[in-house]
Amino acid sequence: MENKNYDVGSKVVMKKQHPCGTNEWEIVRVGADIKIKCLNCNRTVLIPRVDFNKKIKKILD
Repeated sequence: MENKNYDVGSKVVMKKQHPCGTNEWEIVRVGADIKIKCLNCNRTVLIPRVDFNKKIKKILD
């Protein structure tokens, strides 16, 4: 992912899908770690920024 311009409220698509069946997430918190919320089941996950940048596929908006 070349363009890493994301902020709180941005919707992103991850490479691997969540067990609920979707791979679309919303960014809830940005810092050293990124907190994302699943748009299907509302589960939140905290991922280190380095891992998040590797696992992101594209930014929707």
